[in-house]
Amino acid sequence: MISRRTFSGALTAGAAAAVSGVPSTGAAAQERPAPSVSPDPGDAPVRNVVLVHGAYADGSSWSEVIERLQSAGMNVTSVQNPLTSLAEDVAATERALALQDGPTILAAHSWGGTVISQAGLAANVTGLVYVAARAPDAGEDYTALAAKFPTPPANAQLVESGGFKQLSKEGFLRDFAGGVPRRRALALYAAQGRIASSLFPTSTTTVAAWRHKPTWYAVSKNDRTTSPELERFLAARMRAKTIELDSSHLSIVTHPDAIAQLILDAAAHKS
Repeated sequence: MISRRTFSGALTAGAAAAVSGVPSTGAAAQERPAPSVSPDPGDAPVRNVVLVHGAYADGSSWSEVIERLQSAGMNVTSVQNPLTSLAEDVAATERALALQDGPTILAAHSWGGTVISQAGLAANVTGLVYVAARAPDAGEDYTALAAKFPTPPANAQLVESGGFKQLSKEGFLRDFAGGVPRRRALALYAAQGRIASSLFPTSTTTVAAWRHKPTWYAVSKNDRTTSPELERFLAARMRAKTIELDSSHLSIVTHPDAIAQLILDAAAHKS
């Protein structure tokens, strides 16, 4: 488990590295010759993280991870997806990316993986982190791909009304938020994002950003919403740096230290 002291130590070290080229009043600094060339912007430390939530959730599902990343000195933005279409979710993520002031890690949970696979080619994105997430290839029929793997129990717990779908209370607490303390799980259930019934069937990406950017993946070994076997396949296909957690689908809630560290690893990565 990663403590806030560890995060603070990492931040202090990162800050020292970031300012190492700034003159100081010390003798050693005064003797250091001035650099002959300007620093490469690509060497700028990554201090921005944009988080994209999945279906049956909202941006608050990342709260535990956000606290840890902020303690490590990261500037964090959690997108609020409308969950009405891929295009509208991508647009929401692109608006968040446009607000960042430098290199950015783009991370996604669940359905959000489809969104970042489409939006992740943005110039300021230096890496992609997938957490129990979809990761379709360009033009791929993801539903057909998922059908090749065991059907997760949560699929039988969808309730449709007025053109939107959500998980039943039983399915949410047992299959989606397994392992989450009941009080927290009930709050997440109350805030769950209902998805347009057409969202999944009509969402085909035109690009696969993971083919062009460094990637990281967190597999949830006890997932009852997405098949763990499918998650492993996706991680292997994108050649992601992969961790496996004894977690339900909501590892961002049950294992926030591990997920925050994975994002910090991505931020520290040098191509």
